[in-house]
Amino acid sequence: MRIHHLNCGSLRKIPLSGDEAASVGPAADGPGREAALVCHCLLIETPSDGLVLVDTGLGTADRRNPDAALGADWVAYAQPALDPEESALRQVVRLGYAPQDVRHIVLTHLHRDHTGGLPDFPHARVHVHPEEYRAVTDPAAPHHGHSLERFMSAHRAHGPLLTPAPVPAEGAEEGDGTWFGFPGAAYPLGLERELAIVPLPGHSAGHAGVAVRGDDGRWLLHAGDAYFYHGELEQTPPASHPVLDPVQQGAQTDAAARVATRDRLRELRREHPDEVTVFSAHDPWELARFLPDGGTDAAGSRGLPDTRDERRSRR
Repeated sequence: MRIHHLNCGSLRKIPLSGDEAASVGPAADGPGREAALVCHCLLIETPSDGLVLVDTGLGTADRRNPDAALGADWVAYAQPALDPEESALRQVVRLGYAPQDVRHIVLTHLHRDHTGGLPDFPHARVHVHPEEYRAVTDPAAPHHGHSLERFMSAHRAHGPLLTPAPVPAEGAEEGDGTWFGFPGAAYPLGLERELAIVPLPGHSAGHAGVAVRGDDGRWLLHAGDAYFYHGELEQTPPASHPVLDPVQQGAQTDAAARVATRDRLRELRREHPDEVTVFSAHDPWELARFLPDGGTDAAGSRGLPDTRDERRSRR
């Protein structure tokens, strides 16, 4: 499977935090001392299930009428760039595909900066972890009001094909529902366990990471908003960001679970460095590690070449 790393929404700029800022020169490759937060999404070319989009960032309608679609308070704080070229829709086309080729969308959770592109792919089946599905569909579920408030009406008015991914029962033939020791993993697409939705609780009621196994056998774990800044996983003790920490605390549904998830991700990186690469949804320095130019283009994949003619020749 070929995996593309996309930035589907640049947000407010933040500086590197703490000791890191002193070690990065202003002319360094990549985002440098200061960079715009991103909406890090994946576009996966599968052999049998078409294109799979992991998170959607901000959509085309969000950029046309941001206050109505995203909420004026959120727009004022997040300061989205609103560049239409950053939308997943435009980037899919620029890679040589049609929007209809996106057959599946897998979401880490149902917050506005992850669901904005849903109306751009109304035909796609949208997979979430069962706990996140229940949080927005069952009035009796814990955090139902909180969850539905953050799943913006503009992103669900078209009636997305929202689907809870199945979790294998204990002792089932297809496995015990664990992924590297994380319980409750769901396998939505029948891709022979090449893609898993892995519970990473704390940020939202059913927050999860999306794990994808590449052709080299290594796993990528898109950890969504389980953490916001690479220092939380890579530094000892964990180093959060002074700008982002209040956002994490304000959005979380369970503070203790969020911290426990962060610590479990630190353990995963430490114990399986050659098997799993972990990254989050908004850290621009993490995204830069996956980009051919090292992230010098702050818009992520905005600089991707137009490959439509090349793609047509392969069909």
